[in-house]
Amino acid sequence: MNDLKETIRSIPDFPKKGIVFRDITTLLGNPKAYKKSLDLMEKFCREKGADKILGIEARGFIFGGALADRLGIAFIPARKPGKLPAEKYSYEYKLEYGTDSIEIHADAISAGDSVLVVDDLVATGGTLEAACKLVEKAGGRVAGIAVLIDLAFLPWRKKLEQYSILSLVKYETE
Repeated sequence: MNDLKETIRSIPDFPKKGIVFRDITTLLGNPKAYKKSLDLMEKFCREKGADKILGIEARGFIFGGALADRLGIAFIPARKPGKLPAEKYSYEYKLEYGTDSIEIHADAISAGDSVLVVDDLVATGGTLEAACKLVEKAGGRVAGIAVLIDLAFLPWRKKLEQYSILSLVKYETE
């Protein structure tokens, strides 16, 4: 997937010194690269037999919404706290310095639904793990996880080892 990697801009020392930010706006601005990333995620989704897509706020919406449309299946937004108006499930997860949580509407997933979880990037795995726990809490089954970028130098895999994971672009170093 080196051609996809070449369309992602790396910005050193953002948002703070020592971090290299992986900017996907350049990939999104390249119709061929964006289409290719969606094509690969769509193939994975079909192979896994997902009947719903859960996208994580905010950039997971960019890929998840497009995939759901392509496949003619439901899209479920996983939002930050306080953004969803109806009854919801919430899952809290640990950050480096504190906690955060994400939520989905309680009626978004029915028992037995097969849900593909989509995000733009995996670093610590905390948000993806929380999204998977929400799917399971609602009675669904995680069909798999699809991400554009995998920060493979970080130790996130143990949190998600029970799930099938597609990552399109891997960074082995910061």
